[in-house]
Amino acid sequence: MTTTRDETGRPDRPTVTELRLSAFRTHRGTAIALGPLTLVTGPSGSGKSSVLEAFEALARLGSGAALGSVFRDPAGCVPERAGADAQGRRGFRVGCTVDGPAGPVRLDLAVQAEPELRIVGERLTSRGQTLLSTALRDPGRSTVQAAWHTAGTVPVTRAPLPDDRLGTALLPLRVAGKTEGQRQVLAAAEQVVLALRSVFPCDPQPQHMREPVAPLRGADGGRLRRGCDNLAEVLLRTRTECAIRHGRLVAAARVGCQGPVTGLTTEELADGTLRAVLARGAHLHGTPVGRLGEGELRYLALALVLLTGPGVLAVDPVAEVPGAMQTLTVLADGLDRALDPRQARELLTLAAEMCARGHLRLLAAVGDAAGAREAGATVVDLRP
Repeated sequence: MTTTRDETGRPDRPTVTELRLSAFRTHRGTAIALGPLTLVTGPSGSGKSSVLEAFEALARLGSGAALGSVFRDPAGCVPERAGADAQGRRGFRVGCTVDGPAGPVRLDLAVQAEPELRIVGERLTSRGQTLLSTALRDPGRSTVQAAWHTAGTVPVTRAPLPDDRLGTALLPLRVAGKTEGQRQVLAAAEQVVLALRSVFPCDPQPQHMREPVAPLRGADGGRLRRGCDNLAEVLLRTRTECAIRHGRLVAAARVGCQGPVTGLTTEELADGTLRAVLARGAHLHGTPVGRLGEGELRYLALALVLLTGPGVLAVDPVAEVPGAMQTLTVLADGLDRALDPRQARELLTLAAEMCARGHLRLLAAVGDAAGAREAGATVVDLRP
């Protein structure tokens, strides 16, 4: 399945198409165009991880998270050598563009890191028109003054919003949608929020993937967590739900894992926990994945992420929006970390295949982008 477009030529599913790090850590004036498969490369210290960090921060704010829970070290996000103003204030700026049925919508955010963490400015624009703007008017209050487009008898509505939340994410609760202007604001805000909430940051942790896992019950059962420590639980689910994709995962394991691999299964231990096992041909007993090396474990986890979807990965679902109208974006820092060239090539091939189908989008930082453009990837080189 590929991304479809409506009669106006716009993508029918909200998608983040540009990430801006106007002033964030080592970045100043950085704008990164995002394709279905985007790889960020460059030497150590060039800011690869910062790109993914900024995207994840926007995603969490779009999901309604408080500013303090998103930026644990806000002073570290301020560009080096950035001086303070007369009031001793220092900060950083990030933003993104989301394309979709409402057209390209820009979100730009200014955050004060010192002397206290707060949002001091936010702007939501579409087709050159400002739909929402906020500004810090009274430093003694924990609010910003917001103004959003109304286009009714009153052209602009003004009201205070909390200075520790993304105003765009609050608009659906504040805007009535009675006028054409209000409906325009709502469509733009909902498009941005939908795209940002459909993000899965992936960071496989082999040291936590070696132990058997106790299956969870309820809504979170069988959903892959960020560190992929519950890989066995998710394998149990995917084997029964989609034999085709599970077969593709086994084929990937056959390429990226040592020795003959004929299957990938799970077994329940005496205490009720599960462990994942590589089947080895005619051997009576397979190899528990806990015995694999770090590279093999990361490879298996990343392949599983690429072959699953929003219903399996632990993302914040938008229940009122059909899955067909959502695009999942996976963030992977160090996609090729601990992988040998053969594993890295196979993972890139798999990523290109799934992204081309419109199954997901991938933004990843890599140490080596060799062959990426040939695979159809957008490569962002941060070398100075």
